[in-house]
Amino acid sequence: MNKTIKIDGVEIPFKEGQTIMDAALAADIYIPHLCHKPGLSPHGSCKLCTVDVNGRAASSCTMPAAEGQEIENDTPALNEVRKTITQMLFIEGNHLCPSCEKTGDCTLQAIGYHLGMLDGHFPQFYPRREVDASHPTLVLDRDRCIMCELCVRASRECDGKNVFAISGRGTKRHLIVNSPTGRLADSDIELDDLAAHICPVGAILIKDHGYEVPIGRRTFDLHSVAETDLDEVILTKARHHDEGDDSGEKEGGVYGV
Repeated sequence: MNKTIKIDGVEIPFKEGQTIMDAALAADIYIPHLCHKPGLSPHGSCKLCTVDVNGRAASSCTMPAAEGQEIENDTPALNEVRKTITQMLFIEGNHLCPSCEKTGDCTLQAIGYHLGMLDGHFPQFYPRREVDASHPTLVLDRDRCIMCELCVRASRECDGKNVFAISGRGTKRHLIVNSPTGRLADSDIELDDLAAHICPVGAILIKDHGYEVPIGRRTFDLHSVAETDLDEVILTKARHHDEGDDSGEKEGGVYGV
């Protein structure tokens, strides 16, 4: 007999070892998230996926699913808190969407739209963090980093490297590069690494590939962030982008992961 949990009154099955997020994604139920990626270890840092489990708040990406859980997810109160978190992430970095190459492909931007965010609400920080353009094919713009650590985990767990880490605390917390000089050029990251493509915002970008897909035809121009199988959406978008072009250079090279 399948074990089940309830999310917003809908009963869904789960397998032993799955988190609430895993079970929700398998059942096509969207829970907003930024720091979660199937296949990587759960992190629970962005807090967007916080749900109420039997009346107590919990991160759905780290909380194991358990028989009898009654979970509230898509409620006005939770979505209002998520919108506030998203606003704080926006003002904490330099997320100037119209001038960012990631616009339309940016998960933070897509979640802002999903939650009905119309402004930053809080005073803008305008941080001045170091930009690292030393690498021949990648650029690291720390002003846009949201500390989700997807690149940290992707490099360590999928690429078998340890290129990135987080250093500092509070407002001085920032992404660092594990190389003798601290520069990306002196690390062993390569263009084909998952870490080079997994950034949900525009903190890690590919050089020499700007605005190849017109604004209005990008991932989240064509698909809602609430579509749960995000990987498939991104690959679909890449095919759309390369429609009529069999070149292996573009296929998944810029946005595909």
